[in-house]
Amino acid sequence: MAVRDGIGQPWGSRTPYGAGQSWPVRVDSYLADGVQPEEVDAWVRTAAVLHSNGDGLDMAVKDGRIVGVRGRADDRVNRGRLDPKDLFGWQANDSPDRLTTPLVRKDGGLVESTWDEAMNLVVTRSKQLLNEQGPSALGFYTSGQLFAEEYYTLAAIAHGAIGTNHVDGNTRLCTATAAESLKQSFGCDGQPASYSDVDHADVIALFGHNVAETQAVLWSRILDRLAGPNPPALLCVDPRDTVVARASAVHLAPLPGTNVALMNAILHEIVENDWVDHEYIEQCTVGYDDLVQQVADYPPGRVAPICGVSIGDIRDAAELLGQAQRLLCTVLQGFYQSHQATAAAVQVNNLVLVRGMLGKPGAGVLQMNGQPTAENTRECGADGDLTGFRNWANDAHVAELATLWNLDQAQIPHYAPPTHLMQMLRYAENGTMRMLWVSATNPAVSLPELSRVRSILSQDRLFLVVQDAFRTETAEFADVVLPAAMWGEKTGTFTNADRTVHLSEKAVDPPGQARPDFDIFMDYARRMDFRDKDGEPFPQWTDPESAFEAWKMASAGRPCDYSGLSHEKLRSVSGIQWPCNADNPDGTERLYADGKFFAQPDYCESYGRDMVTGAPLEPTEYQAMNPDGKAMIKAAEYLPAHEPATDEFPFMLITGRTIYHFHTRTKTARAPQLNDAAPAMWVEISAMDAKLLGIAEGDLTEVRTPRGKVHARARVCGIREHVLFLPFHYGYWDAGQDEHRAANELTPTEWDPASKQPLFKTAAAAISLVKAGDGPSLAPTTTASAPVATEVPDTEGDATTVVTEQQTGARR
Repeated sequence: MAVRDGIGQPWGSRTPYGAGQSWPVRVDSYLADGVQPEEVDAWVRTAAVLHSNGDGLDMAVKDGRIVGVRGRADDRVNRGRLDPKDLFGWQANDSPDRLTTPLVRKDGGLVESTWDEAMNLVVTRSKQLLNEQGPSALGFYTSGQLFAEEYYTLAAIAHGAIGTNHVDGNTRLCTATAAESLKQSFGCDGQPASYSDVDHADVIALFGHNVAETQAVLWSRILDRLAGPNPPALLCVDPRDTVVARASAVHLAPLPGTNVALMNAILHEIVENDWVDHEYIEQCTVGYDDLVQQVADYPPGRVAPICGVSIGDIRDAAELLGQAQRLLCTVLQGFYQSHQATAAAVQVNNLVLVRGMLGKPGAGVLQMNGQPTAENTRECGADGDLTGFRNWANDAHVAELATLWNLDQAQIPHYAPPTHLMQMLRYAENGTMRMLWVSATNPAVSLPELSRVRSILSQDRLFLVVQDAFRTETAEFADVVLPAAMWGEKTGTFTNADRTVHLSEKAVDPPGQARPDFDIFMDYARRMDFRDKDGEPFPQWTDPESAFEAWKMASAGRPCDYSGLSHEKLRSVSGIQWPCNADNPDGTERLYADGKFFAQPDYCESYGRDMVTGAPLEPTEYQAMNPDGKAMIKAAEYLPAHEPATDEFPFMLITGRTIYHFHTRTKTARAPQLNDAAPAMWVEISAMDAKLLGIAEGDLTEVRTPRGKVHARARVCGIREHVLFLPFHYGYWDAGQDEHRAANELTPTEWDPASKQPLFKTAAAAISLVKAGDGPSLAPTTTASAPVATEVPDTEGDATTVVTEQQTGARR
């Protein structure tokens, strides 16, 4: 049995395998100091909750507490492996500063309360606003970390019982473009490919997807293919010198905001060299001729200076993609958080379609998620989508949902597109939305232009309810704070980025008076006395298992069909991909293998949007464009970023993640190993730019945009010139507001027109020296934040590993 450093070696040992072979097992585990495996009282089934990969694992329970984790060897997603957040993040559950009792605002401060007092305040305010203004006075903003049963319950309460259109999730920040791009190309959400396609691909192309840090176990899978016979070639598109970039055959580092131009140039070369599957295009797609006409204007010679990459590198990338026999493409935030987010992501779909790379092993596209249950948010309808991937603009779909819920159809709002989060903030800002219920997320750190967000959340006329496990920055603005149970303290299902459904069982009781989110939503519904058409209590379900059974009925016959699943089945099989039904009792590995799509006019989830204006297409327009329900190739013109670099702000600022933290560090900063691995804010700057500005490694700098400033220690690294990078995780709950360290003090209130995803990667910025440092930045050296000339160590070892606690490993 080999021992590895779970922080300094985040991807663990290699278990090489070749194309078409099964990924070998490697079981990772970690137990708290002093706990031996034979002392564990129970191992309880769950899956990862601090990233979107969906790693299957078991929680170790001793004396009523979670004391460790181990990977499940039989899980289809991870085959026993765990990433650093899996290994150590569970410790947040036992943090001494958990919220254990409700809080209410009195005399300007938050004081302890009872559940009755807190819920009565919420119910009284809800009824008052419904009577005075109607459903549009209430809004709900949720997370990408709850369970499907909880999202479905929230969607039923908000869209059905209340009838508000103002429902969204923080998946708007990370995954909205994934959903929109799939709707644009295939008529419906749902990832076409599967993680198992890594086992077969001969080329893997990663577009704005730093998989080594966002999905570490998936990167382990890719590393094991690279270490085996017949390894795949990688293409990386990322302005940072990531671990992925270092392993790639071709690395393109475009200037932020130029992704559409780059994709058009690549597609130009694909078409020009006739690396095109004409038979597939003819049988399965519409729109190819428009694409050919559009990309004709984007030869590499024109695009290279726009993107700041060489003509030769563009052609090398196109040849790699064009010659691939089994091409797997993945996309994430580097493409999603920009002004042409949907247009850029759709061009990746176009690449897969024109090459005929869909529905066969090793070929396809994964428009990735950023959070563990982002897929459930969308499926269940808790982020503005209509439950079960139904179409808001199709009256028959709304009627079908009304029948399922036994409500009047008119009660479910479908008079306009659902309200996205950034528009909800505008409504709160102007006073038309008067109550906002935030569950399991922290907008006071994660949203753009934080000075504006704080101003909105602090308005006296906005009644703010915060449902969380910790007293976050957002909770400080709340009128009512409801203490919530965490993962491991409740039961439910959640679905990862490749449609794999896992069951997470309750292992321990929540502390104090904290309650599961499901119980809180149902308590609200019962206190509000919501009723269906027959006068029965609504929602009609009563516990997570009956909620899952209701959700199965809602999903039956839709693309995300769960009807063949149950809690009991998920207790015996570690991860099943939807659709799972009578025709596919063991789940479905890949969508569209038969060349048929969820795009028929009477079945599709969306009629699409104009990618420049965001205006929704009319049903008649869609019917005329795609009467047979084929995949849609949609061309896009490149448009420059709205905030270009200037003499005053000569850099482009991008924000992003580190492997050691999740979201706003609410959980990961309370795990000592993870916090010690990345304890403080930093800014990445290229060696050339640092030299010109007199900035050295570890110096304290000030980063400014037209909206604000932050202070951060410099990490001189391999990021491309004229680009700065800030991790967005750092807020103020464990530091003073005067530290100016939240990256979103700098980002703009602006969004992609089609997906409504905010722009976190196209801000013009400046950087200057504040004072010389007394040592290197505390940024990790194992990942994309490695300083110049640092080699990230490769790891070798036995196929079974036990993780050790070496807290300084990430900065050695």
